[in-house]
Amino acid sequence: MTFNTFRFGRFLPALLLSTLFLLLSIVADSQDITEDEFIYFFEGDDITVVGTIPVTQQITVVEREQIEQSGASDIVNLLQETLGLNIVRYGAYGNRSGINLRGFDSKRIAFLINGVQVNSSMDGRFDISQIDINSIERIEVIHGGSDSKYNVTGAFGGIVNIITVRKQEEGLRFTASVSNTSSMPGRYRGRDGLTHNARLEDLFDTQNYSLSALYGGNLFSMTANIFASRAENHYLFTDHYNYSRRKDNNEVFDAGASASFVRELPDLTKFIFSSSLYYGDKNFPLSGFSSYAGNQIDFSSLNNFMIDMPRAFHDDFSTELSISYQFNKLEYTSPSMEVSLHNHHNFSAVNRWSWYSDKVTVQSGIDYRYIILDSTEIGGRSRHDGGLYLTFKFYPVKSFFIIPSSKIIFTNEGSSNIAVIPKFGILWNVTDNIALRNNYYRNFKFPDFEELYWSGSGGTGNPDLRSEDGWGADIGISWRITEMFHFESVFFTQWIKDSIHWFSQSGGIWKPENVGEALLFGFDSNIYYEHPFSSGILKKITASLSYKYLTSFLLSYGYTFSSGKRIPYNPEHTLSGAVEFFWDSGSFSISGHYESLRYHDTANLTELKPYFLLNAGINQKIGKNINISGTIRNMLNISYESYYDYPMPGVTMTLGLRANINTNRIKGE
Repeated sequence: MTFNTFRFGRFLPALLLSTLFLLLSIVADSQDITEDEFIYFFEGDDITVVGTIPVTQQITVVEREQIEQSGASDIVNLLQETLGLNIVRYGAYGNRSGINLRGFDSKRIAFLINGVQVNSSMDGRFDISQIDINSIERIEVIHGGSDSKYNVTGAFGGIVNIITVRKQEEGLRFTASVSNTSSMPGRYRGRDGLTHNARLEDLFDTQNYSLSALYGGNLFSMTANIFASRAENHYLFTDHYNYSRRKDNNEVFDAGASASFVRELPDLTKFIFSSSLYYGDKNFPLSGFSSYAGNQIDFSSLNNFMIDMPRAFHDDFSTELSISYQFNKLEYTSPSMEVSLHNHHNFSAVNRWSWYSDKVTVQSGIDYRYIILDSTEIGGRSRHDGGLYLTFKFYPVKSFFIIPSSKIIFTNEGSSNIAVIPKFGILWNVTDNIALRNNYYRNFKFPDFEELYWSGSGGTGNPDLRSEDGWGADIGISWRITEMFHFESVFFTQWIKDSIHWFSQSGGIWKPENVGEALLFGFDSNIYYEHPFSSGILKKITASLSYKYLTSFLLSYGYTFSSGKRIPYNPEHTLSGAVEFFWDSGSFSISGHYESLRYHDTANLTELKPYFLLNAGINQKIGKNINISGTIRNMLNISYESYYDYPMPGVTMTLGLRANINTNRIKGE
């Protein structure tokens, strides 16, 4: 395998701009609150936290400590193993992947980095595998389309907000990590029909390297991260004829860098700058064991400036302003050497305001995005889109909150250019330990460039497409049974119409149409238990269990409720659980994830078998500065597919080493 060389000439303009931002650094809102936002009281130079702004949606969070303990090599594995999310991926490290939330795929989920939406306007997706897992401080997942926290558009399934910036602890710190993932070698049947012996080099299949420098002072903090990964993806799998095969034509090399700068000002005001770069050279087989593979070059950068003012001109007002530039370049070379090239520029700005009083909080905001696309299949395109929202949070009594919200969104492309998105939420704190949440909302998504204007490679776009539309509701309960035992359950339902799907026309030409209509409902229940110990070796034991039920009815293509057809790639049952044991210098965990039967097609003819993954991991600190970890995934060596005809690895083992060097704390600037 020979990787393409980096073509500096094509990337130079974006690289220079990104490097300029990189020297300054990046981006957005790094709140340390799981579900609520702080309300501050100012009196002279004294600042007091007097309360929080409630939210009604279901939110789950992964913190930095969990990320380090997980031993995950990428964010996709992390979200499945820590939050039990359903994922769809075409193989191991570096392959195309996505997640499902409440029955909706990645095109209908809003992805944010530090509060800035990063979904591609070309195809609606975002490749989360491009995010260096070592640079992540926190991940927020908002389930469902009821979001009134960020008020983004197109989030049928929910929002994934990846936070990479926070104020650093005082002093200078360096962190370096290296890991190796081994695919268990064994005898396999080659393309020549012969049986081959085990390849011991598969024990060194994938390596990940990362280096970080972090500084925190009284007035500012800075971070800088670099990473590089090499993945051969030469793992064993069992094909449809029950032969043991060895994956090939799927090699990946990628690297990236990020930096941030946070400047503290009076009244908790912050200036935040950040920038990130990513480069990937990837081989993708046309199917799981195809001898034909295309090559894809990815280059992207995200650059952001933000000012966060909890006290803006008056004690009762707060505001934040974010301005960002995002560049994405995708160059795909097919096995027949045809080149598909897409250059994508996004300029965006977001401004949010809040006004507080004893009985009501008023929040408003405006977002705007200008998009420029230069594509071999779509041509030269540009678009303006954005929206304006207004949210009221009433507190008629201390324990009861009513949250109506409405957003007007617009675009200058497609047949539908403007829409109103209403939402209504209720939060009732029944007791100090029990809370009820209820939401009603509309969802709406404009067609993307690919759906409107694609031309070439056996397909054609449809400029007459209508926007995807739908309504949803959920009701949930959060119950702190004891200090150690927490329970949460949410029942939800959504209806969607005019969903856009590609299907074959006469002559074999694929074209998108508004043919999709579906009804979904289900529930998501989670139990968490934590037991501390005051003596002995063990300091704490935690246990978690989550169960997701999802049923769906396809009501398009002539199907009715009686047809019983389900949306592809959505299991009816998902069960995840974990037990973790903690001692002074380390931890051990064992976790499992089960997904029931899924279908590949709308006719529900092609089945993907149920599967159960069993994983175990250990972390151990050695001295003050060294941490070693080991993780075994798919311990039962289950043969399964996340996406049809793209088999996933069997048993893999990851060994990692992390070094942390802390200098003496600095008492002044």
